Amino acid sequence: MSDADDELLRRAWADFCDELKRAGDIPFGPSVPPHAADRTAGFEVLARNIALALNFQHDYADPRHPELIHYFDPVRKQGGDNTDAVYVGATINGTDTYRISGDRGSARYFAVTAVEKGETPWGGKVAQALFADDLQVEADGSFELIASPHPHPGNWLRTTPETFRVTFRQFFADWEHERPMKARIDRLTGDTLPPAPPDPQTLARQLLASARWVNESIGFWIYMITMWKAIPNTFRSYKQLADRAIDATPGGEPMVAYWMLPPDEALIVRVRPPRCRYWAVEFGNFWWTSMDYRYRLSNTNCHYAELEYDGELIVVIAHDDPGVPNWLDTSGYAEGYVCYRWMQADTCPVPQATQVKRAELSAHLPPAARRITPEARREQLAARRRGVINRFGNL
Repeated sequence: MSDADDELLRRAWADFCDELKRAGDIPFGPSVPPHAADRTAGFEVLARNIALALNFQHDYADPRHPELIHYFDPVRKQGGDNTDAVYVGATINGTDTYRISGDRGSARYFAVTAVEKGETPWGGKVAQALFADDLQVEADGSFELIASPHPHPGNWLRTTPETFRVTFRQFFADWEHERPMKARIDRLTGDTLPPAPPDPQTLARQLLASARWVNESIGFWIYMITMWKAIPNTFRSYKQLADRAIDATPGGEPMVAYWMLPPDEALIVRVRPPRCRYWAVEFGNFWWTSMDYRYRLSNTNCHYAELEYDGELIVVIAHDDPGVPNWLDTSGYAEGYVCYRWMQADTCPVPQATQVKRAELSAHLPPAARRITPEARREQLAARRRGVINRFGNL
């Protein structure tokens, strides 16, 4: 070990810490809501995403030795993570051939994408996407998928020279009974040498890249959400507002609205869900991260939602329990986003939001609107934690 290497490592750690220190200004930015809950959540998001940044830039950054890893879970979140989802992916390149094999699981919505590099921290365009119906899966649930630049028989995901990641999205309708995918990825071309231990130069580069990724990724989602914040209670899709190509979920355009709710008000959102493979209503704070979904009602979907007798979906956003089945709990926040996903749908209806005084909520609901008992509410909440454990195992 030379003195130069020692100095390089000291400098690398200092740069890593300095870059993270600069990220501490983000929760005090001009567009951040000036509430203690939002400031605190900002620092929580920064801290929790350091681990994800290290996964991407250091731990699992080598496309010669790929591993499928979880991006998000009940505590590590970013970018409008779907409350119903398990996101799994691996770093790959666009020249090698990879095999992904295992048990497909039984998630209601299932898609795999080859993601290209782009101008956002999460990449840009999708080279190709495959849905559940595109994959040949054996009777026992097993499957094999080849990701490569050249065609292969059977399940094949096309990669390009700009491809740097493969991502699986699994959206669960019935949290307690649908099974997550269990799979592995193997590189079939190139050498088979094991990874070398990190050298000072590589580690220095990856540490700085990790800290910058935290800064840039959180900043990117702030930039994105402010476009919806400018038109509160108005549902617009990514394509209608976003001006950058991102690795968006294939097969449906999320309809997003920004809400701002004083303590004495509630928001009623009404829509008739279309025919589709899967739909869901997600809910989150300013940081474009989902609310707690283990212990609070922070979403509903095509399995759990109770529709009105005429097929309408009525969701109520409120700070306290309004006694309706489809309640989204603000979880102590005064503003945030709500997102409707219609996946592989025949139409894309736009939800309509009406903000009312909380004391007058009942007067703005249909006379025969569905209600829920305290006992049923307790079971709703208990089922959420059971479902999270089924989906993620022991965290």
